[in-house]
Amino acid sequence: MVRPLHPALLAAQRKGGGIPYITLTLRRREGGVERPSLSLWHQNPSGPQGPHAATSPGDGSLARATVAGGQLLYQRVPSPGPQSDYSLWTSLGPAQSAVALASNGAKVLLAYVESGTVKVRESTNYGASWGSPVAIASISASYLAAAYGSADEAAVFLATSSQLMVVKRSRGVWGSLTSWPHTLASITGLACHYLGDYNLLVTGVDPQGKRGVWAVVLGDGYRWPEGSWSPRQEIQMADAESQVFFSLPSLAWSQVYRLAFLESFSGVVPYSRVYLSYIPLASEFADGLWREPLPTPLQGAMVLVGGPQGIWLSSPRALWHAPIPGPIMEAGDRLLELEVRERPLDGRMRIVLEDGDGSLAASGLLVPGTEIDIGLGYHTSQGPKTSHMPSHWIEAVEWRREGGRRWANVQARPLWGLLEAFRARRQYSWNPGEKNIFSLLAYVMGRAGIPFSSLSYSATAVNRRPAFAIHPGQPALESARSLLAMVPDVVVPSGPYAYLKDPTAPETPCYQFGREHPIIAVRRVIDSAQANRIQIWGAGVIVEGFFWESVDQVGDRLVQIRDLGIASPEGAQQRLEAELWRLQKAIRGVIEVPVNCGQELYDVVELVGAPELGPGPFRVMEIETIFRAGGGRYFQRLALAAP
Repeated sequence: MVRPLHPALLAAQRKGGGIPYITLTLRRREGGVERPSLSLWHQNPSGPQGPHAATSPGDGSLARATVAGGQLLYQRVPSPGPQSDYSLWTSLGPAQSAVALASNGAKVLLAYVESGTVKVRESTNYGASWGSPVAIASISASYLAAAYGSADEAAVFLATSSQLMVVKRSRGVWGSLTSWPHTLASITGLACHYLGDYNLLVTGVDPQGKRGVWAVVLGDGYRWPEGSWSPRQEIQMADAESQVFFSLPSLAWSQVYRLAFLESFSGVVPYSRVYLSYIPLASEFADGLWREPLPTPLQGAMVLVGGPQGIWLSSPRALWHAPIPGPIMEAGDRLLELEVRERPLDGRMRIVLEDGDGSLAASGLLVPGTEIDIGLGYHTSQGPKTSHMPSHWIEAVEWRREGGRRWANVQARPLWGLLEAFRARRQYSWNPGEKNIFSLLAYVMGRAGIPFSSLSYSATAVNRRPAFAIHPGQPALESARSLLAMVPDVVVPSGPYAYLKDPTAPETPCYQFGREHPIIAVRRVIDSAQANRIQIWGAGVIVEGFFWESVDQVGDRLVQIRDLGIASPEGAQQRLEAELWRLQKAIRGVIEVPVNCGQELYDVVELVGAPELGPGPFRVMEIETIFRAGGGRYFQRLALAAP
């Protein structure tokens, strides 16, 4: 479907001679999610050191606590900034082994262990002062996590060496301890955040000796029933022989859910490194979709905290900060040239930006990894209007200076570049019946940081649950291609998102060229078919299909597809129809038109006054968008195939 357009923009692009208006925005984002740029705010190598917790209450202050020397030390910085004093700590009394902080508006909850008892104290003024201690559990916990729930509810989660328990407060009264239903050989850390349910991170070792970081939900009626536990969902795993351990996770909300944990290696060259990850846009904690955790240069345990200014990574001796949203630059008025080519599972962008004043170079944003957001538009009767193209990410920048002019040539790719660049760190595998193809695609996209949803989907995409594996070092794009080969569905990039679409579903044309929107040029293409006979070999089942006209022209050109995951004639026929549909998408013609600002891949369009291509409608299989500021060129070439 064509992206929705403002009526004034629709009218302007149909005139055929409208004045171009293009916006270009640069951001440090991946898949639409802000990428944190950490800066050091505080460091004191001689400060206290021990179990640590931090939170940012509703007034934007930063509250931190640690257990050191048998004392519970607390610090509150009302207006945290790079020049604030983070060296002053106040003792709140004796404590041992574990501490946790949680906040909700003006309320702050502090949990800690004293003499084998878990106690809590609460503040109602953003952590400026504290109520008296309340004992809630007689147990010596190794790790604590806390969260406020709905209304006046709260929960404190505690872990011993191998067991996780929770005590909840309802209507001001703390209940009794209850245990989760899962089993771990050991637990090495715990974190919690509430958003409709109690969302937890747990690190440790499973009964088979594998080290892991897991997500688990204690339901409060949002995605899981109240009081019920979800299955454990793995975020990161390491084999028992790897000498890798995970510990001390933390969880925070800033634009999306973000996590941090400590990865330690005890081999020949040991290290202890903080890793960060996040949930892709439009996903929820219970979905279990996380971007592949990314290493940072930070050593030692850090607590991740979300606040109105961005995120902090905190330890008793250091504090790092990253603003969210991060830096942004509008550069549409610097655009000299634009070339974008959109193709199935591929695409490229080239832009030329003027930088005579050097501000582009000084911004630090014109570097690999930066997200480019292009808005195609026109000056209209109601002012400039645009429609946003699929996001691209910079891969290379060439700076040039000649004759007093300075400019940058920028090469970028859409989300397919992110998928191709991502390599699996380890083996992932699913048994038959475990996940459907839609869920597997969502997982592959998510590990590369790409948000994934659907415009429509085939029955095969949701009903087929194949055995599937991703091998170490395998590009995510290769995995996505393998999954898409099993279904007729296609993926449509839109903004930072990837949307699944079933193009075999009945679809009426969504746009017309030739009557109101002029066609500048037409080119007809007649090409021999790459294949005209398809055989599907499944487990004990074989089906085949033909394009008889092509067979008559060039003889049979056979493609055999072996897929032992297909065990029924119905499944084989569905795969055959998907392959035949793909073969039918050979380009039949190309039209050149003034830019349609809302044009998307796989749209079905109709043509008026283009008899060279025969009767339509047609499906858009490639889009080439060209802009030249100097020559006044602003047009698109659309490669068309049968619908």
